Amino acid sequence: MFYYIEGKVAIIEPGLAVIDVGGVGYGIQTTLTTLSELRTGETARLYIHESIREDAFDLFGFRTQEELSCFRMLVSISGVGPKAAVSILSAVTPEQLALAVITGDEKSLTAAPGIGKKIAQRIILELTDKMKKEQLEAARGGGSAPAAFLGGAAAEAETALAVLGYDRSEINAALKGIDASHLTTEEIVTLALKKLVRF
Repeated sequence: MFYYIEGKVAIIEPGLAVIDVGGVGYGIQTTLTTLSELRTGETARLYIHESIREDAFDLFGFRTQEELSCFRMLVSISGVGPKAAVSILSAVTPEQLALAVITGDEKSLTAAPGIGKKIAQRIILELTDKMKKEQLEAARGGGSAPAAFLGGAAAEAETALAVLGYDRSEINAALKGIDASHLTTEEIVTLALKKLVRF
C-alpha cells in the first residue's frame, strides 16, 4: 500500500503528474488544485489512493490529506467514480465541498465537468446523512452537543469539518482559540484545517 509518494516532478499533463522516485516514474492522476501547486523539476509529496481493478491499477494523488479524505468520501458514494471525484475536487476545495453539502448548494457541484444534478443531489444527501449519524453517535456517547444545533458560523464550520471526516475531539481542538465572532464559515474552516494539519 502506498501512503504517499515523494520525489521529483518529472512531467505535468492535464489531470496527471509523473513523480520520479529513484528512476521510476509514477503516473499519478490528480486534481487541477494539486496540479497548480506542482512545478516540473521540484520535489513534491502526494498522498495516495490506489484504485485496483481487474484491468487497471491507478494511482490518485493529492497535495493535502484533506483533499485525499474528500476524494475517498466521494468515491464511497454510489455512482461517483474516481474520475467524477477528481472533477469535483478540481472545481471546489475541500472547504467549499463541505460548505456545499451543509448548505445544499448543488450548483457548486454541477459546475464540475460531467457532474449532473442527480449526482450532486446524491452526494449532498449521502454526506449529510453520514454527518447526522456521526453527530447522533457522539451525543449518545456522552460527547459535547454538536454545535450545529446552536447556530451561527462556528456551528456551520463544525458541521463542515465533520463532513470532511474529522471526529468530535479533533474538531473541538481545532476550533479552540479561534475567535469566530467576525469570521465567515469558510474562514473558520480554513483556520481550523491549518491547525489540524499540524496535529
